[in-house]
Amino acid sequence: MTAGPQAGPLVVLVGPMGSGKSTVGALLAERLGAPFLDTDHEVERRTGRTVADIVTTDGEPSFRELEHEAVARAATEHTGVLALGGGAVLHAGTRALLAALPTVFLDVRVDEAMKRLGDGAGRPLLADGPQRSWEHLMADRRALYLGLARVVVPTDGRTPHEIERAVTEALELEKA
Repeated sequence: MTAGPQAGPLVVLVGPMGSGKSTVGALLAERLGAPFLDTDHEVERRTGRTVADIVTTDGEPSFRELEHEAVARAATEHTGVLALGGGAVLHAGTRALLAALPTVFLDVRVDEAMKRLGDGAGRPLLADGPQRSWEHLMADRRALYLGLARVVVPTDGRTPHEIERAVTEALELEKA
């Protein structure tokens, strides 16, 4: 697939917290000369609130609706690299949108994710103990990530640049 005129994103990155979606997405966008959009940041920009505040104050279901709205806009309007929050795949409407898009699952093992996430500060879904919470979230989401992905890219032991190159090669992306 060559990056070029098309409707929707060139690539969508999904995966759990700590898989590197935002970091790798920004590098991939830079390589492709394309815009980058992170749906968590888009929700924060539109609401003027942090994701943590929305989840803590309004609840996760409210956040998931805002997240789905951001994904729905991006699926039709964004023409670059799109990184989704780890739980975006939980929304059936979001899964339906992703089914037609070039989606990449950035896979990471729990030990590597914990190195990247530290104590999970600022991540309310990890408040009950980062490792145990992450493992439960991943158990609930892994099949969804795999079901949506055209490509699975393992991230363990790789630098963000190595992961970005693996995504580029797997999807045969080239700078427009």
